[in-house]
Amino acid sequence: MWNDFSSPMYEVNVGVGQGSALSPILSALYLSPLLYILEKHLKNLNIPVSLISFVDDGLIISQNKLIDISNLQLFCSYNVLSRLFVKFGLNIEHSKTEMFYFNRSHGTFNPPPLNLSSIGGPILCPKSLWKYLGFIFNWKLTFHQHINFYLNKAISIVKCMKLLGNLSWGINLIQKCLLYRCCILPIALYGFQLWFYNKAPLLYPMKILRKMQRRAAIWILGAFRTSPTDSFKAIAGLIPIKFHLQKLASRSQLHSAALLENHLIRTLMDDPLNLRNKPPPLSINMLTEHQKNTVKGHLIDSNNKLFGVFPSFSPLNPEFNPGSRIVDIFPDRVSFNLANKAKSDKSCFQQLDNMTLHSSSSPHTEIVVTYASIKNDIATSISHIHICDHPLIKTVHHIAFITSTEAELFAMRCSISQACSKENISKIIVVTNSIHVAKKIFNDKTHPYQIHTTAILSELRQFLTTGQGNSIEFWECPSRLKWKLHRSVNKDSKSFNPQPILPSKVSWDYYKKFDSNNITNLWKMTFQALDGKGRHFLDLVNHNSKDIEPSYIKGGPWLQSFSHSNSLCTWATRAITNHAPIGEYRLWFFPNEDFKCPCGSYSIETRRHILHECMRHNGYWNPRRDLLSHFVMFLSANPKAFAFIDNVLSVAPSWSWSDFYFIIFLLFLSLLFFSHRLCD
Repeated sequence: MWNDFSSPMYEVNVGVGQGSALSPILSALYLSPLLYILEKHLKNLNIPVSLISFVDDGLIISQNKLIDISNLQLFCSYNVLSRLFVKFGLNIEHSKTEMFYFNRSHGTFNPPPLNLSSIGGPILCPKSLWKYLGFIFNWKLTFHQHINFYLNKAISIVKCMKLLGNLSWGINLIQKCLLYRCCILPIALYGFQLWFYNKAPLLYPMKILRKMQRRAAIWILGAFRTSPTDSFKAIAGLIPIKFHLQKLASRSQLHSAALLENHLIRTLMDDPLNLRNKPPPLSINMLTEHQKNTVKGHLIDSNNKLFGVFPSFSPLNPEFNPGSRIVDIFPDRVSFNLANKAKSDKSCFQQLDNMTLHSSSSPHTEIVVTYASIKNDIATSISHIHICDHPLIKTVHHIAFITSTEAELFAMRCSISQACSKENISKIIVVTNSIHVAKKIFNDKTHPYQIHTTAILSELRQFLTTGQGNSIEFWECPSRLKWKLHRSVNKDSKSFNPQPILPSKVSWDYYKKFDSNNITNLWKMTFQALDGKGRHFLDLVNHNSKDIEPSYIKGGPWLQSFSHSNSLCTWATRAITNHAPIGEYRLWFFPNEDFKCPCGSYSIETRRHILHECMRHNGYWNPRRDLLSHFVMFLSANPKAFAFIDNVLSVAPSWSWSDFYFIIFLLFLSLLFFSHRLCD
C-alpha cells in the first residue's frame, strides 16, 4: 500500500534473505502489535519493566535495589511474554536466553540464578560478561573488556599491514593513511560512546590507544622507535587519538539533533520545542538538578550540547514526500543554468548580459541577485530585486553564528519569499555565486538546512500553483566574473560592519565547524607548547614563509611534500626528528660507536653539519635554510645523507591505485565477515 494505492494480493511462499533490508521492516510491522499488547499486560499486572527489541533480539530490563524483587519481576514478565508469543505463533529460543546484572558494589558480587523451569524455561545463571550487538558489558560498566577486545583486533591489523609495504616498496604513504583511517580506527573505536564522555576515567583506554596509533604511525613513516611520538604523528597527519575522540564524540552528540522526535534517544532527552505532552518516565526531564549534575554519560553530553543548538532538521516535512515534491509536480518549471567551465569568462559574462536584457523588458519577470558574507561570526545576507519600471528593492539581514552556506540559503529564502509576494509576476530569476547552495533547496535527503529549504519550497509551491506559466530559474555567476549586478550586491555587503551581539543559539553546521576548528587549534597549540615533538624537531616553513603547523587535511603539510616516495618520506622523517643513522644519534644511544663525520672536518656528525657544512653533499639549500620544498630537494639530491650507507635504497615506485583498490576490497570483505561474527 502507498497512500491511496493498494496492490493486488500475492501468495508469499518464500522467506526474506539473510541480511535483507526488508527484514527489520517486516519484523517491526509484525512485532509492533505484540509489543503493544505486552506493555498493556505488564502495566495491568503492575510489573515495572522496560522492553527493548532489535529485530529478533529482545531485552527485558528491571531496575531495583534488591535482587530478589528484580528476579520476581523478570520471572513474571518472561511468563507473560512466552504465553503471548505462543498466541502469535512465535517461539522463544530458551537456549539463547541470558541474564545479566549491573551492580555498583565494590566487594564480591554473587547474584543468585533465575529459575524459569516451572514455566518451561531454563535456569539462568548470571554471567560476568554480556555481549550484545557487538558491545561487551561488565557488572560495573568500566568497559575494560570491550576496549581490550577491539584494540587487540586493531593492533593485530596494524601488525599485518606491514605486509602491504615498507620504506622501499608497496603502497604509498597516502594509501597507508587511508587504510589506517578506514580499517583500523573504526574497529579500535567501535562503541567509544560507551566509555568516552565528560569526566570519564580515560587513563586506561588512552594508554592502549596511544600505543596502537604509535605503531600505525611508525609503519606509515618508517621512523625509528626512539623518535618522539607527537613529532612523527604530526608528520604523518594523524591527529592525537584523544583529540580525534573529542571530535568524533562532538559530532556524535550533534547527530542526535538529526534524529526524529519519536526516536528512542530523542525521547530520553529534553524537549526544547515542547512537542511532547508528557515526558517518558526515564527521560532526562524527570531528573532533579542534582541528579543531572551527578549522572555522567554520552546521552547527558548530547543533551547539554543540543541545548545551545537551534533546531534545523525536518526530515518528515510533507515537502519531501516522494511524488509530491516540486521537482516531481513541476519538473519543467524549475531550471538551473550553470557557468560552463569549458567556455571563457567573457562568454559567461555575455550570457548573463543577454539574460538581463531579455528579462528586464518584461514587467512580469523578477531578477533576484543574492550574496552573503561573514565577518566576526556575523553573516550578512543581502539581495537585490530588479523589476521593470520599478525601483530597486534591497533586503539586508544579519545572522550570528551560522556558516556561509546557511547565509547564502537564508538570502535566497528571504528574496524568494519577497519575490513570490509580488503580484503579476510569472518568472523569477535567481542569480547567485553559490549554485550548489541553490541545489540544496530541492535535496530531499536529511541535512541541517531543512528549516530554510522547507520555507522556500512552501513559497515556491504556492507560486507555481497560482499560474500555469509561472517558473523559476537559477543562474550561476562566479565572483571572478565581476558582473555588474552581482558586483553591486557584493559592494553593499561590504559596507556593513556588524557588531557582536548577545549570546544566542548557534546553528548545527556552525557548531560542527566550531568544534572541529577548536580541536585542530588545540592540537597546534599543544604541539608547539609542549615537549611532545622533541627538542630537536626541525621547524620548517612553507612557501609563504609561515611556520608549518600540524594538520590532518589531505595527509598534512609534510606528507603532501614527500608522499610520492616511501624512501624519501623515511629520510625526511628521520631528518626532521633528528633520529637518523648519523653520528649525533649514535652519540646519544650508542656512545661506544664512531660518531665522527666521514668528511673529517667535524668531530660530530650533526644534522646541521650535514645540511649546511658537510662537503660530502652538494649543499643545495635555501638561503633561509628552513624552506620545506628546498629541504625535500636536498634529500632527493643526497639520498645517503640520512640513510644507512650500507643499504641505500633508491626511490622505488609505489603500487598503482588498482592494486590499492584490490586490497581495499579484500579488507572490506574481511570487515563484513568480522561484523557478521559480531552479530552472531
